[in-house]
Amino acid sequence: MKIFKDPEKMRDWARKMLLAKRKVALVPTMGYLHDGHISLVDRAKAKGADEIVVSIFVNPVQFGPNEDYEKYPRNEKADLAKCRAAGVSAVFLPSAQSMYHADRSAFVDEGTLSKGLCGAKRPGHFRGVCTVVAKLFNIVQPDFAVFGEKDFQQAAVIKRMVRDLNFGVKIVLSPIVREKSGLAMSSRNTYLSAEEKQKALTLSRVLFSVREGEIKTPASVAAKLKKAGLVVDYVECVDSETLAPLKRFKPLSRVLVAVYDGKTRLIDNVEVKNLKQNKEKK
Repeated sequence: MKIFKDPEKMRDWARKMLLAKRKVALVPTMGYLHDGHISLVDRAKAKGADEIVVSIFVNPVQFGPNEDYEKYPRNEKADLAKCRAAGVSAVFLPSAQSMYHADRSAFVDEGTLSKGLCGAKRPGHFRGVCTVVAKLFNIVQPDFAVFGEKDFQQAAVIKRMVRDLNFGVKIVLSPIVREKSGLAMSSRNTYLSAEEKQKALTLSRVLFSVREGEIKTPASVAAKLKKAGLVVDYVECVDSETLAPLKRFKPLSRVLVAVYDGKTRLIDNVEVKNLKQNKEKK
């Protein structure tokens, strides 16, 4: 497994893969890898990648001034061991200084899908996401990139960026990976105390009820989350393609949720599979 910290050396390797007609997949991450990240690597293998590049970069420009950039969990040694075990071809581990000039003034901004949901709650977040992903695409030159559905809005924004700016990269989505308890895997779960982690289980339980049509309105979801002691940031039902808000759940729509569990912000989402005619569960 090759390890690159210099963007130009990463790009040189990518050019060699292009000339050799190797099919390259990119898995962008912020590190502190868990089974959810490794599932993206497995998805890349299943889609026929000859070479898989995992980028590990805690991107400063997608964090707001009062967010957790400095304390975001990092473990480079463990991350590299997991990448080796997963059969990754190369890991891209740039520094912030190598990715961003001190006087940087060019950014990539998506103007529609990024405005609501997390975009409304975290101003500038998706400008930072689009900028770093565009840079990664330019450096690694992948045939396709794999993103997890847990960050559903992020994936939609990236797909729109790729379409509108004519990137030659196919976006592949991979299902949410959950702990045995149902909690969606996230590097931020490490922030949770035992009590908070127990409280967080309400999030997936409520969303599973949404998926099966047992809960039918965002207000009902919010009420159940608040009853469990979670602070609701937003609960919204949206069209799966356009992210346009919907007043009521309907089959194949998506319900996206963000909550605070103590000081930790958690996100999750689920696709509505069907709508039962019986009354909602109390």
